[in-house]
Amino acid sequence: MYYYSLRINITDNEQIDQLNRILEVKSNYPEVGWGIEVIKENNDSDFKFADYFLSILNGKDAELKVLNISTDNISIWVLYEYEGQCNLEFNSTELKKIGDAGISLCISCWEK
Repeated sequence: MYYYSLRINITDNEQIDQLNRILEVKSNYPEVGWGIEVIKENNDSDFKFADYFLSILNGKDAELKVLNISTDNISIWVLYEYEGQCNLEFNSTELKKIGDAGISLCISCWEK
């Protein structure tokens, strides 16, 4: 099982509604502050998680700055539940886009 999430670390829960409006996506993962989680049964190579999450943030820097949210508060997560062996591969294009945006990529794996 693959879990992908965009997380914004916030200290004020009132910011959730503001972020929903600014980012035009409703948080479905409030356990992490503000977050979007996408769950995939199998590795779906058609799901470009970096493009998807970065498109949500694109052009919103000024509005996020008003809420005192910088790229230091934003992370993209890949969580993977595996059997036997854990192998994850990310292409250089995805990694470059995340790096150019100044956003952390976090990876967590666990055995079923």
